[in-house]
Amino acid sequence: MARASDRGARVAAVAIALGWHVAVGLPGLLAAGPQLPDAPLAGAAWLLVAGIGLLAGYRLLRADPLPAVPVAGLLLVCDAAVFAAVGDRHLFAAANWVWSGLGWFLLLAVWGRRTSRLLLLLTAHSAIALVTLVARGVNAPADLARFAMYVYGTSSLPVAVFVGAAAIAGMARERAGTAAAALAVEAERAAAERARRDRQARLALVSAAAGAVLDDLAQGRADPGDPVVQRRCATAAARLRRLIAESDDVPDPLLHELRAAADLAERGGLTVDLVSVGVPPPLPVPVRRALADPLTTELAGARDWARLTVVAGPDEVTVGLVTPDREPGDGDGPPAPGVDDEQVDHVHERDGGIRWTQTRWRKG
Repeated sequence: MARASDRGARVAAVAIALGWHVAVGLPGLLAAGPQLPDAPLAGAAWLLVAGIGLLAGYRLLRADPLPAVPVAGLLLVCDAAVFAAVGDRHLFAAANWVWSGLGWFLLLAVWGRRTSRLLLLLTAHSAIALVTLVARGVNAPADLARFAMYVYGTSSLPVAVFVGAAAIAGMARERAGTAAAALAVEAERAAAERARRDRQARLALVSAAAGAVLDDLAQGRADPGDPVVQRRCATAAARLRRLIAESDDVPDPLLHELRAAADLAERGGLTVDLVSVGVPPPLPVPVRRALADPLTTELAGARDWARLTVVAGPDEVTVGLVTPDREPGDGDGPPAPGVDDEQVDHVHERDGGIRWTQTRWRKG
């Protein structure tokens, strides 16, 4: 917002400076040309200022202004040259185009800098005019009054544009800052609401993971000594552990969740070999669940040992689990996918000696 406002003011300043130089300064110079003591000098100064204005305006519109000091110094040299070239008769005439036009080019030279620099240059411009008047004896009260009027009339507009543009850009920055702060508050509110919904979803998953088996145990419908019931409890515990790990702020959430499930299995006496190759890219929670749930379920029912591997790249993540095969009837079916996700493939195989479960995510 601030840049757009400032660019509009820059376009206006460049248009005024060059338009004034061509529409007002040039006709006055051409009309009085034969009568000027040094018309070639005045014309050369006009051309030089026009070239400086074109280059300075082009660079200013590209937000790459020319160095202020050399440009301002060259403009003031042209100022003194024109005052010397027009003679006494045309000091206050249209042929002396620097009176009304040079202030706009000084404005272009110091655009974006402190107002004091523009005031200093306009003061130098007025001082050149006053020194010329005094040196030529044009110092009557009426001439000095006219000088004061010219200084006020030709300096007030550039100063007003300069200060006004800076004020408008400042207000635009303030409004943009206020809007950004309001958006930040709204984003925080939305993030808090999303976190609340995530907590509720996680609580529902936790309840689903453990509620059924706990209810069966409490009602006496399940025997704690039954291997199938024990496997259900281990699966529910592994899923609870993984769901809790989902909310942890860690560099690699997927590996963290798998480690949590492996740690729980190791506490139950299982030897788990976890191997990770590569760094997984940032994955949303549903994708991580789809990758981890089938392996977590299978790991909970594993016996003796398990080998868990994670192979990751920027566009693909593969998670595999190899465990000894179990006796028929001991939960020998394939684990159901935890979350439906079109980007995650689930494969389960067994050959009587080992069981192999794999989930794979590919970037769509």
